[in-house]
Amino acid sequence: GRGSDHRMAHFHESPSPHLTIVSAISSIYHSHTSKFQKIDVLDTKQWGRCLILDGLMQSAEFDEYVYHESLVHPALLSHPNPKTVFVGGGGEGATVREVLKHKSVERVVMVDIDGECVEVCKKYLPGHHKGSFEDPRVEVVIDDAKKYLEDRDEKFDVIIFDLSDPLEWGPAKMLYTQSFYTMCKSRLTPDGVLITQSGPAGLLSHHLVFTAIHKTLETIFGKVHGYATYVPSFLDLWGFNIASASVDLTTKSESEMDEMIQHRISGTLSFMEGKVLKSLFVFPKKVQQTLREETRIITDEATLHIPS
Repeated sequence: GRGSDHRMAHFHESPSPHLTIVSAISSIYHSHTSKFQKIDVLDTKQWGRCLILDGLMQSAEFDEYVYHESLVHPALLSHPNPKTVFVGGGGEGATVREVLKHKSVERVVMVDIDGECVEVCKKYLPGHHKGSFEDPRVEVVIDDAKKYLEDRDEKFDVIIFDLSDPLEWGPAKMLYTQSFYTMCKSRLTPDGVLITQSGPAGLLSHHLVFTAIHKTLETIFGKVHGYATYVPSFLDLWGFNIASASVDLTTKSESEMDEMIQHRISGTLSFMEGKVLKSLFVFPKKVQQTLREETRIITDEATLHIPS
């Protein structure tokens, strides 16, 4: 059986060319290559049920809330009254789940390029989406997020990119460029906020894409802040960049943030509170220096990708 086959009983992930992590697998629910990427849903002893795309951990049952709360709530709390939200990617439905906790939200458009991935997540990751796909406020579109935004004039209060990392062969690398972010700015309302997951942001990894995404956004938006949180299943600090023409969450105090969470969010947050939120924006001196000195701007002609 599977347990006796060494290749099937373990998941090997290489966060860098010089490091491989081996996780014990207890069950395999799905393993298939879609039109866009290889999709695996596995039960692991260490992380619970996991979504793996192109051999890289995307989301794990035991700690996904850390990533998804960190991606969603700083952006929505930055906006004074977010009613319309666009989610690019987000196949597991956990990003939408967190967006729907905000009482003001009336419409969520989630656009993911890979319909097979969305269907697999609906079926095998109920603990991630918790039925959020069925909420009447949610519209799920299977399309390229770039094309969807380009083809429509609709403006959103918040745009969230829950994308896979910019990999050379992956479907998302054109969604991290200067021209793409410029177009996104035109799809935001005046107080609009854009947030993107931005790859690893640890001491030894922040230079790969995180600081370049930050620099690229700075050429377009007046207020850009990088932040990061430790996601155990990602084996590193994980980076995000939040951008806006006008609003800036970092000026709020801990108590102001706690008050906003209390009044604007229904249900409970497992990770986020004012004190934690403030701490996400604190980086070691080395990372601060790289952010200050970064010169790379990601363009359609000069895309950036994480080395494999």
